[in-house]
Amino acid sequence: MTATSVKMTEKGLQVPNEVIVPYIEGDGIGPDIWKASKRVITTALKQAYGSERTIAWQEILAGEKAFNATGEWLPTETVTAIKEHLVALKGPLTTPIGGGIRSLNVALRQQLDLYVCLRPVTYMAGVPSPLKKPENTDIVVFRENTEDIYAGIEFDVNTPENHKLRDFLINELAVKTIRFPDTAAFAVKPVSEEGSERLIRAAIDYALAHKRPSVTLIHKGNIMKFTEGGFKRWGYELAEREYGDVVFTWPQYEAIQAAEGFEAAEKALSDASSAGKLIVKDIITDNFLQQIVLRPEQFDVVATMNLNGDYVSDALAAQVGGIGLSPGANINYLTGHAIFEATHGTAPTFANQDRANPSAMLLSAVMLLEHLGWNEAATLILNALESTISQQIVTEDLAQLIDVTAVSTSAFADALEAAITK
Repeated sequence: MTATSVKMTEKGLQVPNEVIVPYIEGDGIGPDIWKASKRVITTALKQAYGSERTIAWQEILAGEKAFNATGEWLPTETVTAIKEHLVALKGPLTTPIGGGIRSLNVALRQQLDLYVCLRPVTYMAGVPSPLKKPENTDIVVFRENTEDIYAGIEFDVNTPENHKLRDFLINELAVKTIRFPDTAAFAVKPVSEEGSERLIRAAIDYALAHKRPSVTLIHKGNIMKFTEGGFKRWGYELAEREYGDVVFTWPQYEAIQAAEGFEAAEKALSDASSAGKLIVKDIITDNFLQQIVLRPEQFDVVATMNLNGDYVSDALAAQVGGIGLSPGANINYLTGHAIFEATHGTAPTFANQDRANPSAMLLSAVMLLEHLGWNEAATLILNALESTISQQIVTEDLAQLIDVTAVSTSAFADALEAAITK
C-alpha cells in the first residue's frame, strides 16, 4: 500500500487508509514530547485497526531546527507541504527574537488562512484544578485566527508611519481622544463581516453536528461598538438568516420579552430548547471570564475574536489542569487545511531531559484523528490518558501539584501504551 494525502472533495475530506501526515517536531521540549507521542499514536492505530490504517509521518521544518538547517525560520517548503497534504501535527515553536516573523504560529495561520483556532476544554479525572467542580467545565472555543490586533498593523513611536497615522487621525478624522499623541504607538484592529461570519458559521455547524445546546458569542461590544459590536451583530444576523429553523437567538428572546413580557420570553426559550433548537446568545468578555469560574456549565460552544480568544482559551485551560493539557487546532473548513498543535511553549529549560508532559501533543493528535474520522484510535488515546492520570502516573508538572512522585516522559508514554493494549 502506498501512502497518499488527504484530499478535499465536495463531500468533505477524503482520507486514505495509509495517509501522509507532515509533522513539525518543535523546539525546546518538542523532540521529547514528539518522540513519546509518536509511539503512543502508533500503538493506538495498531490496536484499533491492525495494519488496515496507518500514518506515514513526514518531517517538515520550522523554528530553530529549520533556521539551523536552512537559515529560514519558516521555509517555503514547509508551507507548501501542508498545503499539499492538508493536515499536519506540530510541536511548540520558538518566536524569533528581533526582526522578521513576529510569530511562527501566527505566520502559519495567516499564510494558510487557518481562520478557526479550535480549543476544546474538558476536565479529566485526577487532574488538579482550582475549581471545586472542574468537571463542570466542558467548553469548545472557536477563536477567530486571522484578524483583530493579531493582523500586526502596528506602528512604533517616532516612526514616519506612526506620525502619518497620528496626523491623519487628528487632522482628517478629527479624533480628539488620543491622550498623549506625541508619545503614543498605534495599532489597527480589523474585524470584518466576512471574517466574523465564517468563524461563527463554523461554531454553529460544530454545535449542531455534536448536539451541543448553545453557542455563545463573546465580545466587548459595549466599548468597541463597530468591531466587537459588529462581531456580535453579524453573528446574530447570520444565525437567523442561515439557520432560522434550528436556532433560537437572544434578540428573538428580547423581542418576545418586549412585546409579551418576561414569562412569554422564558416559555419561548424553554420551548426552543425542548424542541432541540440551538440557543445562540452573547456575553461581554469580562463577564464571561467571571462566569467560567462561577458557572462554567452554562457554556457549550463559544465563538470570539482573536485577542479575546487568546485570553479565554488560556483562562479555561487553567481550570482543567493548565496549558500542559491543552490541545488546539488551526483549521480552514473551506479548504480542509488544518494544523493540530500543542498550545504550550517550548520550555527550553527542560529540553532533552525526558521530563516534559506530552499530553497536549497527544490530545492534539486525538483531534487530528477525529478530524480524519479515525475515532476508534482517538478514543483509545483519550481513555489511556484519563486512566493513567487518574492513577497519578504523571510527569513532573502535574506531580508537583498533586504531591506524588513524577515519572519521565518516556515512562509516561510506556504507561499509556500499556493502557491502550491491555
